[in-house]
Amino acid sequence: MPTELTILAWGAVLLFVHIVAAVQAKTRQYGVTWNMGARDEAVAPPSPVVGRLERARDNFLETLPIAIIALLGVVVAGKTSETTALGGWLWLGARAVYLPLYGFGVPKVRTLVWMASILGLILAIKPLLVG
Repeated sequence: MPTELTILAWGAVLLFVHIVAAVQAKTRQYGVTWNMGARDEAVAPPSPVVGRLERARDNFLETLPIAIIALLGVVVAGKTSETTALGGWLWLGARAVYLPLYGFGVPKVRTLVWMASILGLILAIKPLLVG
């Protein structure tokens, strides 16, 4: 199996981690009854940690489709290489590090890690764009 598909599978696991982290933090704030209910009632604004974890999840969801297109695209096009695999691992590793950095509110380093993930996406998608 191409490495790029393995990376996508781990990307799905990381998405699940993002979802669970945000929901668990929100449940700690609002309670299990709220979580198990219809969630129609007005609630207090989210705590800073809940807000950061939700934004980290949303940010991951913004790059995940690009990763899917890039990594699946090179597999379908027969253009996988060490560089596309490296790009995929760079994207995935940086995204895994990004979650706790954002959750703990670490500035600047978080942005550098995000930039590393974007570099990974560029490495992965480049063969589809330039031949």
